Amino acid sequence: MARKRKIAIGAAIALVVVAGSLFLLRKPISALMFDWFVAGSIEDQLAQTYQPVRQIGGEQETTEALPVLTEPFSMLLVGSDQRDNETARSDTLIYAVMRPLESKVLLISIPRDTYTEIIGKDKKDKINHAFAFGGIKMTMDTVENLMDEKLQYYATINFQGLIDSVDALGGIKLPIEEDIVNKDPNHEQFTIKGGKPIYSGQEALYYVRYREDSDFRRTKRQQIFLQALADQAIQLNQIEKIPQLLDIMGTNFKTDMRPQTITGLASQILRTGKPEVTSFTIAGDGEYVDGVYYEVPRESEIKEARDLIDEWMKSDASDSDINNRDSADGATDTAGSLIH
Repeated sequence: MARKRKIAIGAAIALVVVAGSLFLLRKPISALMFDWFVAGSIEDQLAQTYQPVRQIGGEQETTEALPVLTEPFSMLLVGSDQRDNETARSDTLIYAVMRPLESKVLLISIPRDTYTEIIGKDKKDKINHAFAFGGIKMTMDTVENLMDEKLQYYATINFQGLIDSVDALGGIKLPIEEDIVNKDPNHEQFTIKGGKPIYSGQEALYYVRYREDSDFRRTKRQQIFLQALADQAIQLNQIEKIPQLLDIMGTNFKTDMRPQTITGLASQILRTGKPEVTSFTIAGDGEYVDGVYYEVPRESEIKEARDLIDEWMKSDASDSDINNRDSADGATDTAGSLIH
């Protein structure tokens, strides 16, 4: 009887050790499962989202996958208000720098009413009009001119893609403590109840589009949303939902990042863990030009944004270098709370 008890205890200890080992190794195991069983089919489905827009010498510009996985890279994130065949404008513009090996992301938000030169139109206008005038290429050219920084990639998603993606992930957690009410008669009417544990895709869209306080706070909400979305998507139990998410993306999502690069990046993230997001919003001063309201960006804010990008793009930048720059320039972690 004593021997059987020892065997039972020994088996239980072994089970705990094995379970603990699997828990500690859950990141590399998930990455291996992703590489072996998921990546190939994802690349096939992502083929429809691949849409390069820049050309050199009459041929489409190409990029290698390897530098994306080992070196910092920049990407323009665009949320558009595209509906069916209507002319779209960019509702969200974010200059992102990603450091894959450290799983760190910098988000520089550019308010949609920012007054700047629209490259290719020879005029100044709201920066979000560049998308309507000349699509993603004119938008990238305009952002590069404003920031005096190059962009390596872009990714766009429209409203329907955002709604469906959040719903497919089972909703999203948002730090909404009080009701958010859009009541301007010239805007879409809606109410988002505060204090809910989970918010739907439609509520998430309302959250990032609400603009009856200020464009500055609106961009902060967009940063918070992206962090919350990353938190939800990175959970291990979401891996089986990848095919559904890719079906949702379909025509709702476009990028010039190659499918193999995207899956390699996803595998890297699974190995390193949840991305740490740092955000900065370019502040401006409201002005009327010929009766139209614009946000004129402050030169000091543009300089701070450029300095942040320069530091983050250095492959040999240390955590202390980045953290010191974040602290000095007022960049913030998006995990903080923002009511509305």
